[in-house]
Amino acid sequence: MLEELRQIVWEANLALPKNRLVTATSGNVSGRDTDSGLIIIKPSGVDFDKLISEHLVVLKPDGEVVKGDLKPSVDTATHLYVYQHRTDVNSIIHTHSPFATSFALLGQTLPICLTTIASEFGTHIPVSDFARIGGKEIGKEIVEKIGDCPAILMRNHGVFTVGPTVGAALKAAVMLEEAAQTVHYAMLRGEVKELPQDIIEDAFRFYREKYGQK
Repeated sequence: MLEELRQIVWEANLALPKNRLVTATSGNVSGRDTDSGLIIIKPSGVDFDKLISEHLVVLKPDGEVVKGDLKPSVDTATHLYVYQHRTDVNSIIHTHSPFATSFALLGQTLPICLTTIASEFGTHIPVSDFARIGGKEIGKEIVEKIGDCPAILMRNHGVFTVGPTVGAALKAAVMLEEAAQTVHYAMLRGEVKELPQDIIEDAFRFYREKYGQK
């Protein structure tokens, strides 16, 4: 069932610890099949180094398990809520990446001081209010606060990224952590100044129109 998407979601889950975005069993990746509406998500509490594609859980949009012997992620309600309210989102990734999460802990966004932040995000990374885990509260914060940005800093919690594809959501998570690390180190050495708005807009547009193989 949905073997291609299952493989993509499994590989993206394995990419989280490889990119130092999670440790132990924390964090998860989900993907939505645009034809059936079914969602594939990491099971709860399974070590990434022991995770195989068959462990992933297939869900209906209402959360009913279609396939899988393991309990889905404890963040499932969050993922489902976002999918229900954002038809343009087909993948959601949750991490506790340390540098980005340090900004979330302080309720601070990243200043747009790097061309990489301008190119990838084009805007400040929004910061949520505190929300309890395990229910729809985090999903509501994401939908209300994330806007057009592919990432949001969840206060006192971690990071969520979204995208039209699993690859896009994963890239946002990796790029956010890299940028947060650079900005963190720069702030230790001196004042960080934001790029002018016209430079931010130009970088974002150029990246969308020119970067990669079209």
